[in-house]
Amino acid sequence: MSGQKSILLLGSGFVAEPCLEYLMRSGNNVVTVACRRVEKAEELAVKYPGTKATSLDVEDDSALDAAVAGHDLTISLIPYTQHARVMKAAIKAKKHVVTTSYISPAMEELDQAAQEAGIICMNEIGLDPGIDHLYALKIINEVHAQGGKITSFESFCGGLPAPEDSNNPLGYKFSWSARGVLLALRNNARYWQDGKLVEIQGKDLMDSARPIYIYPAFATVGYGNRDSSHYRERYNIPHAQTCVRGTMRYQGFPEFAKTLVNMGFLDDAPQQLLSAANTEPLPWNKVTAQLLGSSSDSPSRLLEAIEAKIDTQDPEARKRVMHGVKWLGITSPEVQAAKRGTYLDVLCARLEDLMMYGEGERDMILLQHKFEVENKDGSNNTRTSVTLMYGEPNGFTAMAKTVGVPCGIATQLILDGKITKTGVIAPMTPDVYQPILDLLPSEGINAVEETI
Repeated sequence: MSGQKSILLLGSGFVAEPCLEYLMRSGNNVVTVACRRVEKAEELAVKYPGTKATSLDVEDDSALDAAVAGHDLTISLIPYTQHARVMKAAIKAKKHVVTTSYISPAMEELDQAAQEAGIICMNEIGLDPGIDHLYALKIINEVHAQGGKITSFESFCGGLPAPEDSNNPLGYKFSWSARGVLLALRNNARYWQDGKLVEIQGKDLMDSARPIYIYPAFATVGYGNRDSSHYRERYNIPHAQTCVRGTMRYQGFPEFAKTLVNMGFLDDAPQQLLSAANTEPLPWNKVTAQLLGSSSDSPSRLLEAIEAKIDTQDPEARKRVMHGVKWLGITSPEVQAAKRGTYLDVLCARLEDLMMYGEGERDMILLQHKFEVENKDGSNNTRTSVTLMYGEPNGFTAMAKTVGVPCGIATQLILDGKITKTGVIAPMTPDVYQPILDLLPSEGINAVEETI
């Protein structure tokens, strides 16, 4: 590597710091953290000597153009809807870009222009998407090289509390806003199962959850994550009769989450009762009574109405859901609801009150790929790849590290000239993914592979 490299880091959220920490190990990198509010950028930059902080509004095109042009590479860790804007500025300036997000249609449209500019716009290099691609393609390409074919591919990934900290009825905790997690419950799912294209509406997503067996210590379930039907083509596994990528949660999450969905808590339409302009006290039983259209706000009547919304007929599961409802306090006349305007946001506020990570608690990421393989000689076997990582209590979360560090590695490899493929790309080919894979184990990120 020759000379100093300048990097513009857009955003200072929870994944930015592990990325920054990785990049600042090199004495040749100068990183500028840019946020709309310079105070947010300074909070992060002050921890790493030599890092600069600046204020930048990415919606100000001239300011963005100037900032991008002034650096060798821009890392965009801001909302994915802004990535295409950043890439347009990079194409003008002929500078590289790295994001951890899926390639959106607006980003894909810039591929030809990026190639003509001779720049790399690297995407999908976090955890999911990112690490999941790397370890999946490693095995897929090994099987193909040996003359075999993949007849089934299942991949499930979850960001979860470590088992000892999964101590609430949902078995889940938040390190940031609950809104994104809840909104994901609305998503439709589409995947291949036994040669048939399965389409599941968001309202039925939790009903599709099934056990995912990884280690006996983990009671995990999984359900489809958006549209994974095109991964047969993307991963070059045309013989796969099953092809599904999904989300993993602890047992009990789907039944409880489905009850909240059935109650109507994903409604994000403004409600006068929930408005900040409402000066009256707002106990939770009144919120739930209005949501359910109940003439009574007595806790016992509300609990009866909620029990009727539980889909599962398993007596033990129903009991667990009702325990969770009581724990949540949403039928209580004593617990006050936050006036956030919508049912969705009022619920988010309550979940964030009860389910944030506490001092000394740690998170966990769990990723399993499962392949059914038909070998060249006609024999069959099952191959698995499992990545399990825990966060550091009061340090980096596993989620932040497994998103931020691969992003940092990809950035460094581009700056060092070790990744050279231009255009709007994801780590789908060995020339792009192998150099990243080679460096993950030294960061404590790896996969345990097994053939059964």
